[in-house]
Amino acid sequence: MKILDFEQGTSEWLQARLGIPTASNFGKLITSTGKKSTQIDGFLNTLVAETLMGKPADFFTNDHMQRGTELEPEARAWYEFQTDHNVKEVGFVLRDDGQVGCSPDGLTDISGVEFKCPKAETHVGYLRKGVIPATYVPQVQGCMWLCERETWDFASYHPDMPKMLVTVQRDSRFIATLESLVNEINDKKAEILNTLGAMQ
Repeated sequence: MKILDFEQGTSEWLQARLGIPTASNFGKLITSTGKKSTQIDGFLNTLVAETLMGKPADFFTNDHMQRGTELEPEARAWYEFQTDHNVKEVGFVLRDDGQVGCSPDGLTDISGVEFKCPKAETHVGYLRKGVIPATYVPQVQGCMWLCERETWDFASYHPDMPKMLVTVQRDSRFIATLESLVNEINDKKAEILNTLGAMQ
């Protein structure tokens, strides 16, 4: 595990994650139930394109993402008070070979945390179910894998409503499948780049 301590969203952060599978996109490799995703081929094309261009294929922010960025310091302070954990902010975590990574919202001595600051109706939906939303399962399990943690906290924060905090346990079987798919897509990416290189 390599920890790169630059700020998320900077040009250095974008460059570090260029052309490699990252936890926020693990849902394009594997479903929440551990099945191979139907999006994997399109994701492979994106990774190849980024590697060839040397820049992100498509990086954008919207209002919901901006809201999350603005509220995350509040969410972090609430989480630290609730859990008595100090949260260390890190830029990017890479596997030792540099071929896969994640951008955790924070690491503690024993765990990690993913913060979401959704709009009101989405937050209520999370509260009603009381479990980590399926869409974030690949990301959270991937962060546990890459950051070498046995648990990960998922926090949904809204300043005007009850908060949600769920501790997710490491799923070794899920992570083994994810790791296999990551290695598979990286191998295919290398093959395609070799083929395209021969065409030039």
